Amino acid sequence: MKSSRSNEKPLSERFRIFARDAADYSGSFRVFIAALGIVIVWGLTGPIFHFSDTWQLVINTGTTIITFLMVFLIQNTQNRDSKAIHLKLDELIQATRKARNGIIDAEDLSDEQMKRLHEQFVRMDKKKEEAAAAETGKSGQPGAKTKPPAKTAH
Repeated sequence: MKSSRSNEKPLSERFRIFARDAADYSGSFRVFIAALGIVIVWGLTGPIFHFSDTWQLVINTGTTIITFLMVFLIQNTQNRDSKAIHLKLDELIQATRKARNGIIDAEDLSDEQMKRLHEQFVRMDKKKEEAAAAETGKSGQPGAKTKPPAKTAH
């Protein structure tokens, strides 16, 4: 008979689910209003505590701890989202006949390689725009880019 532990999800999977749910929940309107309420109550209690160092330490410590923990939760969900987007784009690149499969792993390129690749795409885009403009100008179809009429003096 298998132990009950074999049916449990691994710790990394439980953390992934927790991080996703916590990031979703912490980004909600309800949590924002609660946080705003805490700050307002804290501010209103300042005169009661004579704006003491302890009064200031409470909000500073609380916000520091929350921020510290949220950085890791949000980073986890951002990393997963980024990987998922890359996988989806990789699938589209693989499915497109004219796409260059060599850029599937573009995230692994150096900054200089990415810069050169970006410049190459900018040049390709300019060539496509020029070709489309030339083609539209030859066809005489509506929407063709033409020069506006010269202004005449009155």
